Amino acid sequence: MSEIRRRGGGEGGGKELYSDLYSRDKDIDVRLEGKGDADSRRPKLDIKEIFPAVDDTTAQKKIPSGLSARWKNWWIRGLLTITMITLFFLFIYFGPLTLLILITSIQIKCFYEIINIGYKVYHSYELPLFRTLNWYFLLCSNYFFYGETVTDYFFTLVQKEEPLQILIRYHRFISFTLYLSGFCMFVIRLVKKHYRLQFYMFAWTHVTLLIIVAQSHLVIQNLFEGMIWFIFPVSLVICNDIMSYICGFFFGRTPLIELSPKKTWEGFIGGFFTTVMFGFIMSYLLVQYYYFICPVEYSNETIGVNVNCQPSEIFQQHEYHVPYVLQDLLGWKTILLYPFQMHSVALSVFASLIAPFGGFFASGFKRAFKIKDFADTIPGHGGIVDRFDCQYLMATFVHVYIASFIRGPNPSKLLQQLLALQPEQQLLVYSALKSQLEDRGLI
Repeated sequence: MSEIRRRGGGEGGGKELYSDLYSRDKDIDVRLEGKGDADSRRPKLDIKEIFPAVDDTTAQKKIPSGLSARWKNWWIRGLLTITMITLFFLFIYFGPLTLLILITSIQIKCFYEIINIGYKVYHSYELPLFRTLNWYFLLCSNYFFYGETVTDYFFTLVQKEEPLQILIRYHRFISFTLYLSGFCMFVIRLVKKHYRLQFYMFAWTHVTLLIIVAQSHLVIQNLFEGMIWFIFPVSLVICNDIMSYICGFFFGRTPLIELSPKKTWEGFIGGFFTTVMFGFIMSYLLVQYYYFICPVEYSNETIGVNVNCQPSEIFQQHEYHVPYVLQDLLGWKTILLYPFQMHSVALSVFASLIAPFGGFFASGFKRAFKIKDFADTIPGHGGIVDRFDCQYLMATFVHVYIASFIRGPNPSKLLQQLLALQPEQQLLVYSALKSQLEDRGLI
């Protein structure tokens, strides 16, 4: 793809895509095939024809005339950003299951956008079952990850339904069997003249599954830990994106990184400070509501999702001593804070300094294919991947952060697992636990 970037910039642009990819092995292919590589005789492709530029003129007609293109783009992005944030609040209002549907829809659209790039580039090769196998592997991956989620967070529901017990008990075997069927179908459909290309696209699909599907299920697991672990990181990335854009738009002078020429140091630094302040204030507001801080669990009483609980330690106010250096300045010796506010600083710093590299990665990917955006779904913004490139990296960090610094032993999950044991096994656990407690003098 680096060859395409270096040589396809002219107006002619009609390079042979296959020879660009495989020119290094051309002589070997000719010797093996005897008659030359059939793929190299395909019609020439123009990158500009494969990926036509996104046309925002329809959206710009709705903006008042007399504005420069720069300000028109500002208005388009601004209006659609407000619309998307409003819709986001609406999904939050309807609860975790609605957010689950939203996350899955975004995942499917992101997968489609990335796979579609590969499909358009190699469309003329007519690879056997290329699209069918892509969607099949997506289905298998979702079946596996959703099964794992149901087992972890809806164990009570599973225990009530015998068909679900069977599916959960053999879940990983079923998942592997489904994947193996797709794998065997891929091998069966290999065509001699397209071997290397088919394996390239097989790798393309699996990397996309890793980047999009696996990370989107980390978002879902964060959501089930409590909606605050979903809403707060997403809001941080949105805040950083907006404030970086605003600071860069008005004050930007110094380019930040070659991959994204419009990004500036002024925008990057301005986004950092505003995001940390925003995170500290927003974390205080969110911890006031059980709806946000309680883990999402299935309730037998309501026969539905429950978001009521006794708040954990990080969502209860604690008194902290102010460092001596700041006591004279602030006039306080102690201060009341929620521990989550302290964690919010770490999350805000990551959202400001590291999460943008997800966007830089996406920019590099787009430059490799000479495209402006992944799609034209949202005028002024591009495709869904263009809006969520940083969110996936942020979600992975939050998942690791929860596992490393937040999550402790969960008595309710342990009790659920004990109740799933056979009666004789439960008695053995009871005897062992009783003996341990007596030895420690607790009973």
